[in-house]
Amino acid sequence: MEFLSRFNLSFQRPCAIIWLWMALVLLMWNSRQVVSDSNYLIGLGSYDITGPAADVNMMGYANAEQIASGVHFRLRARTFIAAEPEGNRVVFVNLDACMASQLVTIKVIERLKARYGDLYTEKNVAISGIHSHAGPGGYLQYVVYIVTSLGFVRQSFDVLVDGIEKSIVEAHENLRPGSVFVNKGELLDAGVSRSPSAYLNNPAAERAKYKYDVDKEMTLLKFLDEEWGPVGSFNWFATHGTSMSRTNSLISGDNKGAAARFMEDWFEQSYSSRFGANGIPRRVSNLIPDLHTNHHELLELAASFQSPPGRPAGSILSVARRVRGALRQANKPGFVSAFCQSNCGDVSPNVLGAFCIDTGLPCDFNHSTCGGKNELCYGRGPGYPDEFESTRIIGERQFRKAVELFNKASEQLTGKIDYRHAYIDFSQLEVTLPKQGGGSEVVKTCPAAMGFAFAAGTTDGPGAFDFKQGDDQGNPFWKLVRNVLKTPDKEQVDCQHPKPILLDTGEMKQPYDWAPSILPIQILRIGQLAILSVPGEFTTMAGRRLRDAVKSVFASGGHGHSDSNVHVVIAGLTNTYSQYVTTFEEYEVQRYEGASTLYGPHTLSAYIQEFKKLASAIISGQAVEGGPQPPDLLDKQISLLTPVVLDATPFGVNFGDVDSDVAKNSTFKKGDLVSVTFWSACPRNDLLTEGTFALVEILRGKDTWVPAYDDDDFCLRFKWSRPSRLSTRSQATLEWRIPESTPPGVYRIRHFGASKSILGSIRHFSGSSSAFVVA
Repeated sequence: MEFLSRFNLSFQRPCAIIWLWMALVLLMWNSRQVVSDSNYLIGLGSYDITGPAADVNMMGYANAEQIASGVHFRLRARTFIAAEPEGNRVVFVNLDACMASQLVTIKVIERLKARYGDLYTEKNVAISGIHSHAGPGGYLQYVVYIVTSLGFVRQSFDVLVDGIEKSIVEAHENLRPGSVFVNKGELLDAGVSRSPSAYLNNPAAERAKYKYDVDKEMTLLKFLDEEWGPVGSFNWFATHGTSMSRTNSLISGDNKGAAARFMEDWFEQSYSSRFGANGIPRRVSNLIPDLHTNHHELLELAASFQSPPGRPAGSILSVARRVRGALRQANKPGFVSAFCQSNCGDVSPNVLGAFCIDTGLPCDFNHSTCGGKNELCYGRGPGYPDEFESTRIIGERQFRKAVELFNKASEQLTGKIDYRHAYIDFSQLEVTLPKQGGGSEVVKTCPAAMGFAFAAGTTDGPGAFDFKQGDDQGNPFWKLVRNVLKTPDKEQVDCQHPKPILLDTGEMKQPYDWAPSILPIQILRIGQLAILSVPGEFTTMAGRRLRDAVKSVFASGGHGHSDSNVHVVIAGLTNTYSQYVTTFEEYEVQRYEGASTLYGPHTLSAYIQEFKKLASAIISGQAVEGGPQPPDLLDKQISLLTPVVLDATPFGVNFGDVDSDVAKNSTFKKGDLVSVTFWSACPRNDLLTEGTFALVEILRGKDTWVPAYDDDDFCLRFKWSRPSRLSTRSQATLEWRIPESTPPGVYRIRHFGASKSILGSIRHFSGSSSAFVVA
């Protein structure tokens, strides 16, 4: 990655090398001092969950035309376990996915119970999504969330369940004595409010307590192994995973996934590798001690490696050639860094603001429209108009803040580990509210329903037709269309007021449930840190109210920590998904977030009431009622996604053959784009989990090719295409933007894949480009 080279520039001078070694000695000494008081067992794990990179609709924007067709960089499940040596333990899993799924959670817990008994259950395991809108969909169990993916997608579902389980198993097997440190700090330029008019409807006195209309604080945990020192970090920060647009078709972890990749590579360079020579990443410099310097010699060497025909390959070849997998030390846990989601409901990474694409003027403030049309209003990221650059910038900003907090973390978490979990039926939950002037009143939540403004989308991804945000009346035509599906009764209309109901999802049951009614809520406690697992997207002010309510319970309960020492973080999109949660006042405005608050105007109050019960139970040491079990709808799922029937190539062409190669005797400079196109096959035939579809190799000596970059690198993109939806032929274009840190030498680009024959057998193949020179 280009920016990573900047970490190493100062280490090119001999005197700097001396200072570096001195600093490393001090670091190792200080690390031993810091972790000498290990009070927990800690373990971290990570596993590939990239999923099907073709034909599957992406989850997030609900855009039926946004179909995956390649990989920007891979997705992962990252896990930490914190345990008392002889007591409780908690598990937190962070997914490079749009959100957690109730069905995925159910099946993961079933596997964990089969493997470990009651050690890991729904009570102490949290599974959270980063809210990337660039991952495969079809893995949730409720109808409304899988309509655009043509129903349930078994591959998307299976890769998540498998990857989560494997990441937890790895973390469990890595459990060793260690310590956890916490640090917090402000990150000012990675998120802005996309619904400022709704925020302004909150009480002025409440708004006056805060400097910003979105949360700017990042909370980070640093994990220190007693023997190895730093082994990971997890942080929570609120910003949407919408740097990649609704028209992007490459699988991507968006800004948070990018930040995680940047930080893990940073650690690999700056801690583990002791910095390679000339700032070169260890994966290249340590493997290639004798870099060529004569350009004519390099050209002659490259000319001797012309692209060979595509050839059969072993099914594990792409895994064996994968860059990072080859680097792991068997006796040392790999560094795991996760960038988790928080109360991001109204927070956009498109920090330049929202503008009309026809006029270039700012969108209407209250409705986010342009001339009355929502389709023309789009948010702009800092790399506008390049969404990949916006993703990199917002990811890098989070990464840099995390590194700062990681390096300065000094507050150690101490005290008990505990947890509480409950299932709550939010469709008719009684909520007791204080009344002005004294006393209280009892109100109720409602069966789930989505308002008209839901269909308007947001400035991150506008909807279609004539919907607009802030619509509290509805449209007669669309009400007629709605009534074909389900006409809400008067009780539901009154309960959801002032939301005009577009889809009465909570009362739609055919062919099975359209929306959840039973939701999990959970608190994980690690010393003076409380993680609130919420199954949705809280807006900024909604999250602040929930955090403050829980913090006040802990502060008043005498849990051994004063108010100032209790850190409360919200883990959004955790364990299942139920859309948005706004404040009562924001709900009245009925922007997108309010229209997507399923259970009516008192949804937030219901969450606060139930979370306070969990916090009180932790303080008192009392158990809580488990509540009604959510349904397991796996057997009812319907899938309309057609399978791969056959892959084919033109007559005389092999799978893996190069169709468009680099020019003969090519020389490229750092920053150039190298593009090679191969005859390929559908990526759904084999997901190449923990492997790679794309690889850049550098030549060592005269005949040994060494992996340098793969499709988990930000600089290398795998783009897959077929000439038409029903075509049996397809191609893969691999694009490598040469990073500034790339050493000169001879390189080639390789492609891995698997084809399906008419008889249904899967055959793996690989192909290689002609060699070229990077000067």
